[in-house]
Amino acid sequence: QVQLVESGGGLVQAGGSLRLSCAASGRTLSSYRMGWFRQAPGKEREFVARISRTYGFTYYTNSVKGRFTISRDTAKNTVYLQMNSLKPEDTAVYYCAADVADRATNQERDYDYWGQGTQVTVSS
Repeated sequence: QVQLVESGGGLVQAGGSLRLSCAASGRTLSSYRMGWFRQAPGKEREFVARISRTYGFTYYTNSVKGRFTISRDTAKNTVYLQMNSLKPEDTAVYYCAADVADRATNQERDYDYWGQGTQVTVSS
């Protein structure tokens, strides 16, 4: 079992950048596919980005392509989400999640472990 802890959220102006971190303990992250999701107030949680376990393939939802980058540092057992050119609509609680099976899907139900979330607020 792996425990996930997100950090790096905060308040930023539109056009700014933040880097979220997801630190893992209990198991090495190389054993999992990793994903980032977010949930805005009054909305359902949605997929943002993922990185595959085996080859490090990445995939993004359309609204963040070209602005967000997911990466993994196996030495630090941490996954990152670099967020550039932030927009007010990016405001949400961001969650990282781990999937044992390395599935090529974007569904919440396909992830086995979740962090507690970190708040990102983008002001206009």
